[in-house]
Amino acid sequence: MDFLQFILTLDSTLRLSTVLLLACLAGLFSERSGIVDIGLEGKMLISAFVAAAIAYETGSVWMGLAAGMLASLIFAMIHGVASIIYRGDQIISGVALNFLASGLTVVVGDALYRQGGQTPTLAGSARFSEITLPFADALRDVPILGPIYSELISGHKPLVYVAFLAVPLVWWVLFRTRFGLRLRAVGENPSSVDTAGVSVVGMRFKALLITGLLCGIAGAYLSTSQAAGFGKEMTAGRGYIALAALIFAKWRPLHAMGACLLFGLLEAVSNLYPNIDVFGLFTIPVQFTQTLPYILTVIILGGFIGRAMPPNAIGQPYVKER
Repeated sequence: MDFLQFILTLDSTLRLSTVLLLACLAGLFSERSGIVDIGLEGKMLISAFVAAAIAYETGSVWMGLAAGMLASLIFAMIHGVASIIYRGDQIISGVALNFLASGLTVVVGDALYRQGGQTPTLAGSARFSEITLPFADALRDVPILGPIYSELISGHKPLVYVAFLAVPLVWWVLFRTRFGLRLRAVGENPSSVDTAGVSVVGMRFKALLITGLLCGIAGAYLSTSQAAGFGKEMTAGRGYIALAALIFAKWRPLHAMGACLLFGLLEAVSNLYPNIDVFGLFTIPVQFTQTLPYILTVIILGGFIGRAMPPNAIGQPYVKER
């Protein structure tokens, strides 16, 4: 592999890890507040469909993004009502949202466009365009630094930059603000927070609000940036992979970025190098490389879920003491 191929592989890694990173940060907020969120998949899926449909109908990708975020937010609030207000099982609620999104997107999509649940292809202003950073073309031929800046750093869709800039922002919010301190305290010891006069219900709904918005951006990225429209089940388990990355990162934003980049790298390798020749002895088939992200998910869930220490109150409905 030469240097340019290496840069192109990293470039593809950034693009493919973006949706995982946004979903992982979304899950970070909900689970830090004590809410298990299996429904990341469903929120991304409904957002991807609504964003693509609205972008196609209006011709504006920004309208599509806003609509996708709103759809995801509605799903997040449904999860909140079921798990916080009615104290239902959080895992069952999340799985139900996933099934609802899976069926709803196909039925509504087929009713609207008669394409088997898909939306028409997006083009022009209905899709996000790549951003070329200043001096990227001028520096392209400079050895080493040129390809890094022009190919790896420049030339991404806006939501790629949003995702990676969100990492330090999320870290700052969680660990350097009063809101973050209260959010983490709600996930660890909600009764103490309640005694201090902070609403546990309010904090958890605020966490789910942020979760819904971030999942909305992730879903919209799939259908308006990474692809040119919505396809049936296009999230392809990325919500579950994001949860695995979150566990692997032990619910920390900077570590979550590293975990998502690892998953993105595996997917990039499977896309760019489908048949890997091993020293001329044998060839690794494309079917194996395509399953690498899912194999890693199983390994992480099997090997780290017992070692990673989640927030103490996660999954436990809070009952206010009288």
